[in-house]
Amino acid sequence: MNQRIFRISLTAALAGFLFGFDTVVISGANLPIKELWNTSPIFHGVFIMSMALWGTVLGSLMGGIPCDKLGRKNTLIWIGILYFLSAIGSAVAQDPYLFSFFRFIGGVGVGASSVAAPIYISEISTPENRGKLGAMYQFNIVFGIFVAFISNYLLKGFDGANDWRWMLGVEAIPALAYTLMVLTVPKSPRWLMSKKQDETGALKTLEYITTAELAQARLKQIKEALSQSLSKESLFSGKYSKQLSLAFLIAFFNQLSGINFVLYYAPEILERAGLAAKESLFSSISIGIVNLIFTLIGIRLIDHLGRRQLMKIGSVGYIVSLAMVGWCFYSDASSTLLLTFILVFIASHAIGQGAVIWVFISEIFPNKVRAFGQSWGTGTHWVFAALITLTTPIFLDADKGIFKDNPWPIFLFFAIMMVLQLLWVIFAMPETKGISLEELGKKLSRKSKKE
Repeated sequence: MNQRIFRISLTAALAGFLFGFDTVVISGANLPIKELWNTSPIFHGVFIMSMALWGTVLGSLMGGIPCDKLGRKNTLIWIGILYFLSAIGSAVAQDPYLFSFFRFIGGVGVGASSVAAPIYISEISTPENRGKLGAMYQFNIVFGIFVAFISNYLLKGFDGANDWRWMLGVEAIPALAYTLMVLTVPKSPRWLMSKKQDETGALKTLEYITTAELAQARLKQIKEALSQSLSKESLFSGKYSKQLSLAFLIAFFNQLSGINFVLYYAPEILERAGLAAKESLFSSISIGIVNLIFTLIGIRLIDHLGRRQLMKIGSVGYIVSLAMVGWCFYSDASSTLLLTFILVFIASHAIGQGAVIWVFISEIFPNKVRAFGQSWGTGTHWVFAALITLTTPIFLDADKGIFKDNPWPIFLFFAIMMVLQLLWVIFAMPETKGISLEELGKKLSRKSKKE
């Protein structure tokens, strides 16, 4: 693999580290904040736990605009700044409203990064390595999750009632480092061509990451693909209906697996199974380790087995593990057995949906509409993530939740949804490995009669 492309892609993918850290660090602050401000389950779900996700929805839905107008690189720089401001603001907030505002700001960064980073990586990489390089974004997400779990565990008892402030504030350090690092990467050659018509700049970037001969060939391919598309194309014109449905469904099923439900509420779920607060935080670290290991396996396999095969493997694992977690709660099985099946669930996600989703969505749309297509897919992902996180306290709360006595029906519901995902993968999901972005755009776009 070209080491220069690898370094550039890794730098962009570090946005995923902040994504993962920011998304899960709230799990350690969940219960202390609930006790501190003593809010209702609905307020806690809407403002404390899911406000970052509503920011993520906004960032993902609107992320295509700065990606097109400012460029992929400049958008990534601003994302780093948003993470930094969110970390500092959340840590020093003195009331739930100000806290929610800064969590919202961080969420905007998460949502925008899920648009900009996968697009940038897909446009800078080659067809042979696009899966591995794109999946590095997911690896950094789970690495960020892993580090957040460890950070929360280590900071538990560090400063008494203010532990949660340190848990949230420490994110400012990697946020600042990332912002400085992303200044060194080049601009996307496909963005330079499709949005700026800057052939000189695009060629310069291509020559920087490949040989002069290969750069000329790739530039020619990009120009040919752009010349075959209309100067102004609407994402919702009907030409891209297949891509829109594929992006929607993979994002929809990603969240209806219950992954954010488990990651956000891991300590609370494990406490409900009989573990003490400190033990539940420690057990959460095992979730991060399994997530990390199986994401690495997914990265290794994604360009060999392909996207569909990983999704099949993950779907079967989802179904078995979710059904068994539900059974463990229903039958009051041991907390060790419950944790085992939660880890199987995490492994299934990491090797399937986790490794595939960001790569797949960033591949399937043509150059001219890729940014807004990515926004569509990630927006779907985050809308459902926010809805699930918002409603979870209503179902899970120990005092007033609908399933306050036993949450097993929640896991059964997720298992049924994963049966539907498996059917979708088998009968409707196309394979995208080893095909150039330009060829994929042509293959998946519905041709008009004139064309």
